[in-house]
Amino acid sequence: MNIDFHNHFYPKAYIDELSKGGGYARVETDEHGRLLVHYEGDYNIVVGPHIDIDARLKAMDRCGVDMQLLTLTTPSVERETPERGIKLAQLANDGFREVIENHPDRFHALAALPLQAPEAAADELERSVKELGLKGGTLMTNVGGKPLDLEEFHVVYERAVKLDVPLFFHPTSPINHKWMGDWRLVPIMGFGIDTSLNVLRFVFSGLLDKMPKLKLVASHLGGVFPYLRGRIEIGFNAYPECKVNIKEPPSTYLKRIWTDSIIYDEDVLMSTIAFSGAEKLVLGSDHPHQIGDMANCVERINNLDISDEDKEKILWGNAAKLLKI
Repeated sequence: MNIDFHNHFYPKAYIDELSKGGGYARVETDEHGRLLVHYEGDYNIVVGPHIDIDARLKAMDRCGVDMQLLTLTTPSVERETPERGIKLAQLANDGFREVIENHPDRFHALAALPLQAPEAAADELERSVKELGLKGGTLMTNVGGKPLDLEEFHVVYERAVKLDVPLFFHPTSPINHKWMGDWRLVPIMGFGIDTSLNVLRFVFSGLLDKMPKLKLVASHLGGVFPYLRGRIEIGFNAYPECKVNIKEPPSTYLKRIWTDSIIYDEDVLMSTIAFSGAEKLVLGSDHPHQIGDMANCVERINNLDISDEDKEKILWGNAAKLLKI
């Protein structure tokens, strides 16, 4: 069974609520009749599988994907007012449950979390896991410009540890995206930077030492940190500031974080497998975004020069263990 850990779906109630206006996100129809969801720094073009389960199932069958772990994508819920964010998260998560109930052999989901209200986010994570049957939660990579390692968000991570469920780092408009608005540089470059910023802040803040049982999965192969691994390690050795909260080299902590495979570059993928091991990689497609690639996500893994056992870990085994399915 191939399990796609990284893909996106907009439940109808979530889109309907956004369409009412008055919040952070803006929904409109362009001159081509396409539904657009705008947010600070970027926008999404909503296509069939974003909102249509039948269209999604046909695409999955065509591409050899047996199961998907549904997640909400940008603009998510964490930049709305607390009241609206909580409502949107509940609507989205209830919508995920409905899909799973109708197709239990094809879908699971991670909960949207209203991180602007951390206690409520922790409670929503628990509700989603215990009452709705969701498998964990999604962390958008900043909350109105705040990085995720700040102490105010620790209640969410503590709850995830208690529930023994994974949390998925997914990027949103980066903390500093002033010059990324041109040429769609937010999704091309900014998303990877924001993901890695949070990965490294979790490492250097000592948060992973404080919560050794916290299970984190970073999208897009972890962002840009695979390219910086040598610089990260030499920086730890050179700068006393890097040793204030951690005693082990950063590579020790980076190897504890799972990443997904949607990177489009075989050399970088193989480098990451050599660094962290195949047991820390899960299949990803980023379906159905414009730069998603479900058509090739399974074949890309099957074509790697690794053992069949390692391919099985990436295609389904690691995700099945993380999600307990």
